Amino acid sequence: MIILGIILLVIGFLTGIAILWTIGIVLAVIGLILWVLGAMGHAVAGRKHYW
Repeated sequence: MIILGIILLVIGFLTGIAILWTIGIVLAVIGLILWVLGAMGHAVAGRKHYW
C-alpha cells in the first residue's frame, strides 16, 4: 500500500492530476500507520502472527 501510494504521488505530480496526488497521500499514510502498528505487535485486520 505504501509503494502504491508513492507511485500515485509521483504520477500525480508529473501529470498534474490532483486526485492522484490526493489518493497517493492517503494510501501512503494509511500504509505507514498499518506498518507501524504491525511492527509494534498489534493484530492488524484480525491477523496475529506468532513468530
